[in-house]
Amino acid sequence: MIIQKIETKIKTRIEDLGKYVIDGVDGLGAITLFTARFFYWSVKKPFRNHLLFEQLYFIGNKSMMIILLAGMFTGMVLATQTYFGFKLINVDSLVGAIVAISLSKELAPVLTGLIVAGRAGSAMAAQIGSMKVTEQIDALEVMGINSVQYLAVPRIIAATIAVPMLSIVFLFIGNFGSWLVGTKTLMIDESLFFSKLGDFMYVADIAQGVIKASVFGFVIAVIGTYFGFQVEKGAVGVGRGTNLAVVWGMISVLILDYFLTSFLVKIL
Repeated sequence: MIIQKIETKIKTRIEDLGKYVIDGVDGLGAITLFTARFFYWSVKKPFRNHLLFEQLYFIGNKSMMIILLAGMFTGMVLATQTYFGFKLINVDSLVGAIVAISLSKELAPVLTGLIVAGRAGSAMAAQIGSMKVTEQIDALEVMGINSVQYLAVPRIIAATIAVPMLSIVFLFIGNFGSWLVGTKTLMIDESLFFSKLGDFMYVADIAQGVIKASVFGFVIAVIGTYFGFQVEKGAVGVGRGTNLAVVWGMISVLILDYFLTSFLVKIL
């Protein structure tokens, strides 16, 4: 009897694992096909530039305040923590350079991606999902307007452009916060601060962050729009789709960051 129960539990666990694997492969295939549809419709006329600029405004301009706040305090905190570590070995003059490299390569693109995933990615899923449950997407198709071209293409292109721009703003304001705390509060010599920054900071470091941010923006928008189109069952479905867009958008940013880092350090 006990052996039968153990065998049943093992069988159930294996079946559950198989179901998760199948669902994961099925979902990956579906989102790959959705991405292929984006590339197809992104080069087809008509090009609705006004929708693109609307999304650039929504993703870029509307995210500016939170990017400025996050960038400023990230730079200030990072400078403070780095200073007290470096002070132990008398290399506190490197604080500015280390903060700048950390921001440009990792923190600026990753934190910007997480912020945009939480703010804009969720909004994309909610907007498209609401349109689907109210049959507005069906109305577009009836009028001969492809819904992917009309709703997804402008959002994905706008995110791919806006996220690296926001990342650069994050980098600039983060370095300003680092300079402010480092030279005015921690009393690091200002000439040494900028000298070391110039010695160790390279254009390739900024380029690495910009490339990462572009990929993050693209993936976040693809995930947000995809889950918007998958919404079902009214308001409950919209909430679930929005939640999935945020969760998978953030997870994708963190996973892709590792693989992009491994690749970019070899070519830049």
